[in-house]
Amino acid sequence: MNVYLDSLGCRLNQSEIQALERALVAAGHVVVAAPEQAAVCVLNTCAVTAAAERKSRHRLRALARANPQARIAALGCYATLSPETCAALPGVAWVIPNDEKERTAGLIAPAPASQSADKGLSRWRTRAFVKVQDGCDNHCTYCLTRILRGPSRSRPLEEVVTEVQTLADAGYREAVLTGVNLGSYGHDRGQPDGLRHLVAVLLAHTDIPRLRLSSLEPWAVDEDFFRLWENPRLCRQIHLPLQAGHDETLRRMGRRITTARFARLVEAVRAAIPDAAITTDIIVGFPGENETAFRAGYEFVAALGFARLHVFPYSPRPGTPAAAFPDQVPHAERERRARRMRALGDTLAARFRRRFVGRRMAVLWESRRDGHWQGLTDNYLRVVAPADADPNLRGRIVPARLLAVQGAHLIGEVLG
Repeated sequence: MNVYLDSLGCRLNQSEIQALERALVAAGHVVVAAPEQAAVCVLNTCAVTAAAERKSRHRLRALARANPQARIAALGCYATLSPETCAALPGVAWVIPNDEKERTAGLIAPAPASQSADKGLSRWRTRAFVKVQDGCDNHCTYCLTRILRGPSRSRPLEEVVTEVQTLADAGYREAVLTGVNLGSYGHDRGQPDGLRHLVAVLLAHTDIPRLRLSSLEPWAVDEDFFRLWENPRLCRQIHLPLQAGHDETLRRMGRRITTARFARLVEAVRAAIPDAAITTDIIVGFPGENETAFRAGYEFVAALGFARLHVFPYSPRPGTPAAAFPDQVPHAERERRARRMRALGDTLAARFRRRFVGRRMAVLWESRRDGHWQGLTDNYLRVVAPADADPNLRGRIVPARLLAVQGAHLIGEVLG
């Protein structure tokens, strides 16, 4: 059977849709590149903001328009939050909440009699997202994730090691460890240092050329954690979600960090990992955030010089404490602050890219488009190079000299 897969939102959602693809292909099904080619279309939905909910509904409707004959499976966070709404949308045959997501392959596509399909996975041959943890025990006042995903729980270490080595054997060059709260890996199993141990074991007992970590809550790691990056296979990108650069706002958010502690952590990263890309999330317009607090947060973010910002205007989520807080910031003001913070993020990202012009850096080349190869350095710089340099770069780590910044990427010259 032909199946089309799509995902919205976080890297955890991407890891789940990739795992679903591997299960479907192993069972003999064919994963297709367009919904028009599919008998079943699957969307892993998102509900982190009201905008994400709207995008989930829009994407489900778009799948139905693209292929009215296909049956659609809505799974994930929006399917968990609003199952009746999902079920009423055109073409939706399955609504699969988070706690049933691992059963998706069997629900939507029973194994065919013949399992002769090619076991190779072409769409994500270069990088794979590996889910090692799910759920969250934090109590951030704005967040629905703990409600939608449940308590924190970790996969067995041996299972993760086996999956990463299997991916390496299949030709993947990079594994990205993901979770709702990655830094809590192992805590539910009585392992307070679980993530550090997991990373050390993966570096010692798998052949994956690159290992990358997704988001790490800043209170989940300490300065000593960054000694792991003495191993060059660990990618030099650290995503530390700040959410606000103002202590009183952080307190109301339920964030277990202060700006002073966060700044020390950033200093520790830069001391331990030269040229690290430190990226973060910022929420603007949180209830009670006046112009003075926003300006202080803006200046704090500017001073830390992040390599990339993910900026979100505050979105009240039903069932969260912050939705009932007084002093809600008007929608128009939230959007205005988001534009200002995003403009700052663009400035900081361009400054970070310019630092690497003239450097020689290893690039994992992922795709070929419009006569150019595109790939990523280990510190998450997007590099574009003419395809005539080498027709067989896909899935290889080959160095390039970075010649110039062009928009959101760097122009590279393939070497060797």
